[in-house]
Amino acid sequence: MLAPIARRHHLYVDSTLPQTLDRFRQPGGDHVTVVPWKRRYNIENSHLVVRIGRTYLAFFLNLPPKFRRLKRIHPLIKGVPRALVIVPTYNERENLPRLVPLILRQDPELEILVVDDGSPDGTGRIADEIACEEPRLHVLHRAGKLGLGTAYVAGFKWGLEHDFECMLEMDADFSHDPEHIPKFLEAIQRFDVVLGSRYLHGRVTVVNWPITRLLLSYFANVYARWVTGVPVADLTGGFKCFRREVLEAIPLDLVESNGYAFQIEMSFRAWRRRFRLGEIPIMFVDRDIGVSKMSRRIIWEAVWRVWRLRWLSIWGKL
Repeated sequence: MLAPIARRHHLYVDSTLPQTLDRFRQPGGDHVTVVPWKRRYNIENSHLVVRIGRTYLAFFLNLPPKFRRLKRIHPLIKGVPRALVIVPTYNERENLPRLVPLILRQDPELEILVVDDGSPDGTGRIADEIACEEPRLHVLHRAGKLGLGTAYVAGFKWGLEHDFECMLEMDADFSHDPEHIPKFLEAIQRFDVVLGSRYLHGRVTVVNWPITRLLLSYFANVYARWVTGVPVADLTGGFKCFRREVLEAIPLDLVESNGYAFQIEMSFRAWRRRFRLGEIPIMFVDRDIGVSKMSRRIIWEAVWRVWRLRWLSIWGKL
């Protein structure tokens, strides 16, 4: 009965050297097929995927301590990585029923986590009703309005616990077009963090913003880029995708920001840990239903938080 189970799994190893592969071969064992990680996922790391038979699964369970860091046996993934779209909500009852099917339509393996902050308009209840009919929708309820940053952190932790390989941030108000999701899933195979950019290559792709709001956003990005040094065009955008390795490396409990500053902080922490940041162009359309969550407090948080991030980085406390 072990053979079918073993054949559905693979193991990460660090080297193609014969002495490394010999550790996974047993006399009389099943055939081992070595598949380069780079060829399967189109990434630069020279890992291998080793498909193991019945004897290799038993051998894996007795690996010495130096191999224990490769402790997870991942399901074989065909095509794109197993992805979770995290959608924080607060009073989005009119948008959520329209948004969920559009997201799920982008890929048959895609799943959604709605993180609702106790919306007074019943958004959480509506999400539960949809989830009863759609197994790919999950709902996380929180006691009150605790902020965008903490909602994403809660979503990241949930996604890590449930073994998702990459996680996307996305607004619930249709500012972010679900049809961009396949582009993120393609780009995340080449980068560790993918940012949806409204200002890539000098082009502004924003619709329905007044000129004052547009100028505020544009120069906020110039300011944040100047202070932090992160070489991307759009640091404050909220349409992003992270590999799980990035989220595992960042101490999520130490992330302090909530608004625009949260997006800056996550990208900065990833960049300082030498993860690869990439950008893809997106079209940002301001909401046509509901009320924007932008406030003066969120703006001022972004103004001073970037200096705190720079200070923590200088002292090695990031």
